[in-house]
Parts: sequence; structure tokens; C-alpha cells
Amino acid sequence: MHEIYLEKSAEKDLRKLPVSVFRRVLVHLKALTIDPRPPGCHKITGSKNDWRMRIGDYPMIYEIDDHARTVKVMRVRHRREVYR
Repeated sequence: MHEIYLEKSAEKDLRKLPVSVFRRVLVHLKALTIDPRPPGCHKITGSKNDWRMRIGDYPMIYEIDDHARTVKVMRVRHRREVYR
């Protein structure tokens, strides 16, 4: 089992999400505790431990640390804004 940590930017992003999207994101966050690399996630090119998972139009950017067994969520924003 991995532990999930949210950066302040991710907490701020989650507060701004519509309720329906927020619920879907929570389901995916809980699933990351069991499998941090589920089907449909992709490694971000050029980074060492950064991954992305798309939940509708909202990509979730996160970092996996297998040694500490943690997942740090960095961003959850609409796809037109997430990489800015």
C-alpha cells in the first residue's frame, strides 16, 4: 500500500473542481494507494518519477516514490491549464 500526499497546489485545485469531477478524482486517488501505476496512466517524458492519469478532461500529475511507498499529487486541473 502506498500513502497519498497532496501538495498545496493540488489541494487548491481540488477545491475548485466541480463536485462530480471531485468525486471521480477521489475514487482514483484511493485506487492509487493499491496500484500507483494503473492501466491508463502514462509516465511524463523527461522526468524521473512523474506520472499522469487523465480523469475526463482533468489530468492528475503525480510523483511515485517506491522506496518510501508514497504518491505525491502535484496538480489536478483542466487539460488546457495543467501544464502551465
